[in-house]
Amino acid sequence: MSLVLHVDGDRWRSHLRAVAEARPGLVPVIKGNGYGFGLGRLARKSGWLGADVVAVGTPSELTEVANRYDGDLLVLTPWRAFEPLPADVDRRRLIHTVDRLEDLEALAATGDRPRVVLELITSMKRHGFTPRGLREAVRSEAGQRVRVEGASLHLPLGPAGGNLAEVETLMTEVVAAGLAAGTAPAVWVSHLSTNDVATLTTRYPEIRFRQRIGTELWLGDRGALRVSAHVLDSHPVERGEVFGYRGRTLARSGTILIVSGGTAHGIGLESPTGESSARARVSTLARGGLDALGLSKSPFTVAGKSRYFAEPPHMQASMLFLPSEAPVPEIGDTVDVRVRFTATTFDAVEIS
Repeated sequence: MSLVLHVDGDRWRSHLRAVAEARPGLVPVIKGNGYGFGLGRLARKSGWLGADVVAVGTPSELTEVANRYDGDLLVLTPWRAFEPLPADVDRRRLIHTVDRLEDLEALAATGDRPRVVLELITSMKRHGFTPRGLREAVRSEAGQRVRVEGASLHLPLGPAGGNLAEVETLMTEVVAAGLAAGTAPAVWVSHLSTNDVATLTTRYPEIRFRQRIGTELWLGDRGALRVSAHVLDSHPVERGEVFGYRGRTLARSGTILIVSGGTAHGIGLESPTGESSARARVSTLARGGLDALGLSKSPFTVAGKSRYFAEPPHMQASMLFLPSEAPVPEIGDTVDVRVRFTATTFDAVEIS
């Protein structure tokens, strides 16, 4: 009675090794729901890969990762005084992201020369110092009372090579701030192709580019991953017969199929895609029209076809409609499920 992530272990591990080899300076990203695998599992796998540092999203994720991984821990969310750090994590392992002078000053005041990376704002416009602010931070008194581990650049998603021009511009600001000097200068980057990084390494041989990789690493070979749900029950229904929480009816006869997986797992909670193409807009309009008719495509595949929800998914199960001509699976059979891994909580993860 479970929603299960099945992993072809050999294929997945081979993919992880290939990414690690292609991405020198790899910093595995372990955040949120652990990309569907769970934080602890990815922490252990990062150690297996030989990573000397991993990145977590928020301080609240530190304990679970730190207990299963021995290296350093970069926190991607910028440091804020109101966000407590877990007491059970060795502060010497932590690398804080800082993007405001007042936070740098407050963090420096905690003593023991905390480790930091200074984030420079990019076209993402999410976090970061302005170029002038970055220079001021490096030269400030507070900047002398912390251990600066380099600059951080969080770039937007884009086509291969789409971020190189922006990074080259930003690198002039990193150099101007003095962050390309020292014994081991580093720039922490995301969303760059291997060719982009190779180009930057050639142009700035004195700098180590630390590549923060999440989706490409953990989810980059979708062929190694499969999600299944159990068939829990089935009931024949006639046209116009009432069913479900909301007393709905259907315009044709068929079968109501009950499968494992509901809103508690993330089923039916679709995140905005942000796609802006004409095709994407047409698809959105089409889905909206089907929703208005009470027909909403589910992520469940039965007998080779994606099936409609009979009604909105319940907390731990979903009701699907199968037309009368469709074969009905047996109770206990499994069906494939298409999910967004970063928004799905599985009952079990089975690695072969």
